[in-house]
Amino acid sequence: MMFRDRVDAGRRLAFALRRYRDETPVVLGLPRGGVPVAYEVARALKAPLDIWVVRKIGAPGHEELGMGAISEGGDVFLNDDVLAEVGASPEQVEEMVSRKAAEVEARVQRFRRGRPPPELEGRTAIVVDDGIATGGTVHAVLRAVRRRRPKRLILAVPVASPRALAALRPEVDEIVCLEADPYLFAIGAYYQDFTQTTDDDVIALLDRARGGDAGADSEAEQPAISPGEELAVEIEIDDARLAGTLTIPAGTKGLVLFAHGSGSSRHSPRNRLVAGVLQDAGIATLLLDLLTAEEEAVDDRTGHLRFDVELLAGRVLGAALATRELPETSALRLGYFGASTGAAAALIAAAQRPDLAGAVVSRGGRPDLAGAFLEEVVAPTLLLVGGEDTEVLALNRRAYERLRGPRELVVVEGATHLFEEPGTLDEVARAASAWFVRYLAPQALEATA
Repeated sequence: MMFRDRVDAGRRLAFALRRYRDETPVVLGLPRGGVPVAYEVARALKAPLDIWVVRKIGAPGHEELGMGAISEGGDVFLNDDVLAEVGASPEQVEEMVSRKAAEVEARVQRFRRGRPPPELEGRTAIVVDDGIATGGTVHAVLRAVRRRRPKRLILAVPVASPRALAALRPEVDEIVCLEADPYLFAIGAYYQDFTQTTDDDVIALLDRARGGDAGADSEAEQPAISPGEELAVEIEIDDARLAGTLTIPAGTKGLVLFAHGSGSSRHSPRNRLVAGVLQDAGIATLLLDLLTAEEEAVDDRTGHLRFDVELLAGRVLGAALATRELPETSALRLGYFGASTGAAAALIAAAQRPDLAGAVVSRGGRPDLAGAFLEEVVAPTLLLVGGEDTEVLALNRRAYERLRGPRELVVVEGATHLFEEPGTLDEVARAASAWFVRYLAPQALEATA
């Protein structure tokens, strides 16, 4: 995973942490590089932003080699292996700790400017950094924060070494990490722009978070996702972490969640083509993998998970609920685009929560697998089937008769199951786009009011 910059990393991390919004957490950024990431997390969770100052303790004569860290509050973490390697005497260690403690205090005064540290007792505390290589500095912070008796302590980072995370896990209640790379050698390698964060940058972000910056209001009004950009997201449903790609065009009219079919993924060229046409029409898209990478590997061998429509429907519905929590999508009218068995999953989700489903489109789908749920679907439903896909066409015709809401069955002449014939997939994309614009766009709602 590559991040454009710390802002991009913070926005992606915020999406993974969105379930904590209702807990009114306190977000603590580690100066300096962790603060821009933490700012985006705090903004998305509507949580207060603060800092927790920490300084690396370098080895005598080799200060670039970290032998430990000291954090605000006086908590010290020392790496015994490094101490043994450099042969530092107790007196040398004490002198280094004392010097770094003075630096910590000076930074606290510079960043907080007389304000007291945040009250953490009984609250959820989320500690954020821009990445973790060894974990020494973070270790000291977590111990200090834990002594403030938070209700829950969470460590959140865009990228980290799995070895460092394993060492830190006993210190926290949960770790949220977007990319754990065993070959990590430098945090900056995971950022296109890893420009150094300055003290002034930290102060400006803290002021803006507290409303003390004159530009704070205009900043808060800006969307966390730039129009048209692809945002990699991760949605946790039960014990599964599902990968997706969210794109929100300018002036968006609605949001369509893609439920991929048998053996497919968010990278499917067919679904990406349809998604591109929807985006051109002003419809936001969320292409989501309904199975984890581990489940996909099992399904490649057995083929059974792709036909577990109840499992898939539960994940479609879970993802739909997740879109209601993201500020940029919470108010958008929602539709489902299902392919193959994903169509059945989408229809079941639409039947279970009709309040969420504004429209459904099935491409070469198996709506028949939705069973008795078909009679409960009230969302306008478009079934698109290839004329040469005779067996699936027959199944769609029978399913069409069981639907009770507004519905239409369109046969794409000359197309087989995957719509590989020239022009057939373009016809599907145009029909799907027209359907979603008709039923998801605000003007459509006004016309039917």
